[in-house]
Amino acid sequence: MSDVMRPISIESLLDWVMKEYRKTGTIFGIRQFYKADKSKKISLFNEKMEVPFGPAAGPQTQLAQNIVAAYVSGARFFELKTVQVIDGEDTGIAKPCISARDEAYNSEWSTELRVPQAFEEYTKAWFVLKLLSREFDLGDPDGFIFNMSVGYDLEGILTPKIQKYIHDMQDVSKTPIWGECLQAARKYMEQFTRIDEEYLNEISPYVSRSITLSTLHGCPPDEIEKIATHFIKEQQLHTFIKCNPTLLGYDYAREMMNKLGFDYMEFDDHHFVEDLQFEEAVPMLKRLQNLADRLQRNFGVKITNTFPVDVGQNELPAEEMFMSGRALFPLSIAVAKKLSDAFSGKLQISYSGGADIFNIKDLFEAGIWPITVATTLLKPGGYQRIQQMSNVISSLEYPNYIQLELDKLTELVEKSKAQALYQKPIKLPISPKIKEKLPLLDCYTAPCRGTGGCPIDQDIPAYLRYVSEGKHLEALKVIVDKNPLPFITGTICAHPCQTKCTRQFYENSIDIRGVKLEAAENAYDELMATMEKPERKENAPKTAVVGGGPAGISAGYLLAREGYPVTVFEKGNDAGGVCSQIVPEFRISMESVQKDVDMAKFMGAEFKTGEAAPAIDSLKDAGYENIIYAIGAHKHNNLRLDKGEAINSLEFLSDLRVDPRHNVYGEDIVVIGGGNTAMDCARAAKRLPGVKNVSLVYRRDKRNMPADEEELLTTLDEDVTFRELLSPVSLENGYLTCEVMKLGKRDESGRQRPESTGQFVDIKASTVVSAIGEKVDDSYFNELGIQTDPRGRVLVDPDTLETNLEHVYVVGDAHRGPATIVEAIADATKACSSICEIHNKNYERANKNIDLQEPRSKRGILLTDEDPVSQAERCLECSTICESCVDVCPNRANVVINVNDRPQIMHIDRMCNECGNCETFCPYSSAPYKVKFTLFNNEEDFYNSTNQGFYVIDQATKTCLVRYKDKEQTVELNTTSNTDIADGIIDLMETVIDDYDFCLAN
Repeated sequence: MSDVMRPISIESLLDWVMKEYRKTGTIFGIRQFYKADKSKKISLFNEKMEVPFGPAAGPQTQLAQNIVAAYVSGARFFELKTVQVIDGEDTGIAKPCISARDEAYNSEWSTELRVPQAFEEYTKAWFVLKLLSREFDLGDPDGFIFNMSVGYDLEGILTPKIQKYIHDMQDVSKTPIWGECLQAARKYMEQFTRIDEEYLNEISPYVSRSITLSTLHGCPPDEIEKIATHFIKEQQLHTFIKCNPTLLGYDYAREMMNKLGFDYMEFDDHHFVEDLQFEEAVPMLKRLQNLADRLQRNFGVKITNTFPVDVGQNELPAEEMFMSGRALFPLSIAVAKKLSDAFSGKLQISYSGGADIFNIKDLFEAGIWPITVATTLLKPGGYQRIQQMSNVISSLEYPNYIQLELDKLTELVEKSKAQALYQKPIKLPISPKIKEKLPLLDCYTAPCRGTGGCPIDQDIPAYLRYVSEGKHLEALKVIVDKNPLPFITGTICAHPCQTKCTRQFYENSIDIRGVKLEAAENAYDELMATMEKPERKENAPKTAVVGGGPAGISAGYLLAREGYPVTVFEKGNDAGGVCSQIVPEFRISMESVQKDVDMAKFMGAEFKTGEAAPAIDSLKDAGYENIIYAIGAHKHNNLRLDKGEAINSLEFLSDLRVDPRHNVYGEDIVVIGGGNTAMDCARAAKRLPGVKNVSLVYRRDKRNMPADEEELLTTLDEDVTFRELLSPVSLENGYLTCEVMKLGKRDESGRQRPESTGQFVDIKASTVVSAIGEKVDDSYFNELGIQTDPRGRVLVDPDTLETNLEHVYVVGDAHRGPATIVEAIADATKACSSICEIHNKNYERANKNIDLQEPRSKRGILLTDEDPVSQAERCLECSTICESCVDVCPNRANVVINVNDRPQIMHIDRMCNECGNCETFCPYSSAPYKVKFTLFNNEEDFYNSTNQGFYVIDQATKTCLVRYKDKEQTVELNTTSNTDIADGIIDLMETVIDDYDFCLAN
């Protein structure tokens, strides 16, 4: 495919808007329209706008359809995409050019169109908005403002091309595109109900009377002043100047990013040295303000330009990229405060740096307006996020003069330093993508259930919806259909499902684990009272399960539920394994573990505790035809010290589980390790009477510790001292000597390698606990005749988990190495499925909501502190409606096509510039703009692409040029038979031609 965008003609734009609205009630995919209060406006540039808010100069204001989508969503101030003398393909922007998973990065800076094309796009957008505002009664046709953005140096701005652009934008009446707009409107007049000739003649051709100057980093102050003077004096334009965070100085910016957890961002001081200095900026801005006042022009600053950082981890195919979003806010608001102090609050600020729903009210009440956004619109919900922000601003009192509230700005600066909203988590998030590839059709999926999400494919959307409706019993029935351990997994599951949750791109992931526990706690007694005991199947083979931990309990439950006789052998006194013998009671109570065990017993599983299981031959002699080994990884990795010895973490935790108040370890306990077991050890040690200091030593920093983030945070909250970048060497005379480490290059996992420094420190230590991991005791299995690999893991058939011994299976840690509880359940399910059919798909259909409008109504709505919404209610129901690729495409290049009453996603080549944003947010390990069936609008684009897709040669005969599975062919859909093209693809193409022909427009 090509990254060249082909603008839509004004005639086709009008055809698209009206036909799409009549077909689906949407306009460029926007489902909920914003209707402004026409009586409420705010003045700027001698114009009026209903809401001083909209998209910043960026991807959302590059094409006409982008601006239309923003307007119907609620935007009323549009900072148009920057134009410069270097335009179109000459910009040489490598693709992809946007990465916006959290804080955003981009490597594009100005329009990818030619300047004349950009002018036409903005003119068409202006004209269409004038029509839509009237036709759909969305607001006053004169209630929005277009603001030009131009860069980057005086020489370029003075070229005829840019001068013509600036001149024509102020009055488009004499330009050919304006005539085309009027002609197209007259052609489609009959489709409108509120547009007539008189109204068309009244539409103002004065598209923009204002400009925002964007300068490249390093532009000299005198040149910035000359450009601004040119705009104000010669062009008679109201003028804003973009200011950069570099005004704060390198030390401030570096310290702030480090403090907030963005220490991985790489940048040096060269921009700070070369850019406009604050001491130069203030007098220059005062001179320009005086000039503008004399000529009765508005003047102010735009805060801020994006922040340049180095490409350090292959984020984008560039050497330098520009950071924006929440990480930029603390810098931007600091610039706003610094300039406002210098001007006593009298300098107008147009603001963009990191604005979103969480701070927009505070910004406006501090006197900052207009406010523009870009990064938040690049995330799921997309343009539909605008409506919520417009509602917030329009509910506030509009000022009639410029006065920034310095005290409120100070509060905002302090908030930005302290609020979690602006802090990167201690642990960098893992990929939100599931391992599956994006299918051509029927792609809607709940990523929480995909590979990399829940290992047992729990019906998460179903039970979340039931809990949100207060139906805890129904939810628990859904949970235990696949999960025999609702209390254990509801308490200490590693919850990989939450790492895939789409809600993380709104505020944060749903607490799926917590909702599961809520269902269990509220409905367990009722479930136990209403469940029926399964009937024992005649002549069913007996199964022995060796090990009564999570995997063993699960195997017992699943087999017993199918009516198969099963006995679980546990050498400990209580079933539960690590959950009852190792994991501290303050993390999970024995009562909770016992409830899961009791469910398995209710199903008919027999538990024999307090004795080791008999040997394989003895078990077979006792009539057990199948044997499942569910033994955990209990062999300790020894910590090697030059002197002294550390104690085993599992023995330490086991002893404290028996008697958590008996201290034989002294006052100063040091735990070595960075995983969850190390956190358990440290927290358990902290609770021992007489302990004064608990230290946790790890050779990397907190960010690179393997422990779950919540375990890290909880341990930090309990005042455990984290001693990072230390490697233990010896224990002698009550002190642990450690070598100081430093972080070097990244390894295969992405973590930075610890490197020696040759420096040493001593830590007071009465006891050292080694928590550096466990492994499988392969000698146990070798004695049984079960084969293991060189790493000590049992060799099994991956589909059945059967070992080299017939009807002998291994699940959990012995198969995987140290594994999670939910992985143990997954293994138990697989092994049991080899013995008999496991009926655990009884609620699959409940994952989908029959009402498509309910999940769609949640798109674009972020939850703030004022919204009393439960965790379960936050679910976006992705298995019913995903459409993230549709939401996040600025150009509207991914569209929903209803084929046989099923929504399908189609990609439109001409509207795509390969920015890559849809790949970031698609839950699959794929890029929709490369994978989805693609509509091409001409033959040249078809052959320039490798995408599967089609070009409609003749709409009347439905003759199409089609590429499907690498085969190119010409097909007449009306007469096609015996084709190798899938029926679903044929149906999609026919539906587009019959019902969505507006997409075919040129």
